[in-house]
Amino acid sequence: MNQAPTRVRPDDSTLSVIVPVYYNADSLPLLFDELRKFEDRLRELSMKLELIFVDDGSGDGSFGLLMEFRQQRPATKVLKLSRNFGSPAAVRLAQRFVTGDCFLYLPADLQEPLDHVLEMLQHWSAGEQFVISTRATRDDPAATRFYAALYYRLVRLVITPDYPPTGIGLMLMDKVMLPLMVNSPQKINLNMYAYWLGFHPRQLTYHRVRRASGRSRWTFWRKFHYFIDTFTGFSPVPLRAMSALGLLIASLSVIYALIVFISALSGNIMVTGFAALAIVVSLLGGCILFMLGVMGEYLWRIFIQVSGRPEAIIEELHI
Repeated sequence: MNQAPTRVRPDDSTLSVIVPVYYNADSLPLLFDELRKFEDRLRELSMKLELIFVDDGSGDGSFGLLMEFRQQRPATKVLKLSRNFGSPAAVRLAQRFVTGDCFLYLPADLQEPLDHVLEMLQHWSAGEQFVISTRATRDDPAATRFYAALYYRLVRLVITPDYPPTGIGLMLMDKVMLPLMVNSPQKINLNMYAYWLGFHPRQLTYHRVRRASGRSRWTFWRKFHYFIDTFTGFSPVPLRAMSALGLLIASLSVIYALIVFISALSGNIMVTGFAALAIVVSLLGGCILFMLGVMGEYLWRIFIQVSGRPEAIIEELHI
C-alpha cells in the first residue's frame, strides 16, 4: 500500500460523489448501506459527503429507491434524465451540481471498494490534485478481461503510451479540475480526458471485486461505441492510417499499371482478365468505403459539437 503524505488541506472539506444509475435496483440498497458507513468514516476525518445520483433512464424502479434514500438523507441530490443517454453524458451533466472541494465518479454496482476511496482522500488531503486508482486484479468474466486488455493495449499504442495498462477505475479530482471537466467535449471518454489534461496523477492500485447483484448493462456494442469515441476523440491515427493505406494502394496501382502497359507492348495481354479486374475493383471499393466511414466518424463528432444539441435532458431535479 502506498504511504500518504502528511495532511495539509483544511478540515471540513467536502467530497462530492457522482453515481450514475442505470437498472441498478438490485444493488442500490447495498450501495446505500455502504455509503452510510462511508459517510461515518468521513465524519471521523472531519469531512463531509455530497451525494449526486443520476438516474439515466432506468426502467426497473431505481428512481423510486433513490427518492426513498433522499427521504432518509435529505441532502442527497437526485437527477432523473428523460431517457438513457449513457453514463458519460449522465456524469458530465451531474458535474454541474458539484459543490465539493474534490469529486469522483462511483459506479453503482459495488465493484469499486469505498474503503479504497479513503486512501485516495489521504493523498488529496496531502495536496495532490489528481489521484487515480488502477485495477491491479479483477474478478470479471474471461471475455471482459480479454476485451479490456486489448482495449488498453490499443490505447497505449495509438493514443498515449503512459496510460495505465489496466485502465483507470477511480479518479479523485480537486475542484480546480471541475470547470475543465464540466466543459469537456460531448461524446468523450471522461477518464481519458481527465488524464489528457496533464495534471500529474498520484497512482494507486486496487482489486476490482465481482458484481454483487444484477447483470451489467455495459454490453458489447456499448463498449464498441465507447471504443470508437475514445479513438476518434483523442487520436488522428485512424485518419493517418487511411492516408498511408491510400498511398500504398496508389503505389501498387501505379506498379500494376506499368506491368499492364509493358505486357500490352509485348503482346502478352490476355483478353480473359475479369477475375483480376473484379478483385482490384472490390479491394479499392472496400478501402474507399472504409475510409469514408472513418471520416464520417470524425465529421459526426464535429457536427455534435457545433449543433448545440443538449447531450442529456433532465426530466426531474431534486437538490
